[in-house]
Amino acid sequence: MILKYLGLLLIFIGLVVSVSFWIPQLVNKPKLKTILGKRYSVIYFVYITNGPLLVIMGLLIFLYL
Repeated sequence: MILKYLGLLLIFIGLVVSVSFWIPQLVNKPKLKTILGKRYSVIYFVYITNGPLLVIMGLLIFLYL
């Protein structure tokens, strides 16, 4: 039962990160690009690991455990 709640929590957090990344006012991408320079691609790695990957992990936990 606790794993089901953990799965739902991961799904929720992943969805919040995914939606907040694509709302222009929350994440100022041009400013991040000027701050990070060549390392700007790290932002997409962080987004993938904290957005869709959390949703997938949460779904797997929720459905199979």
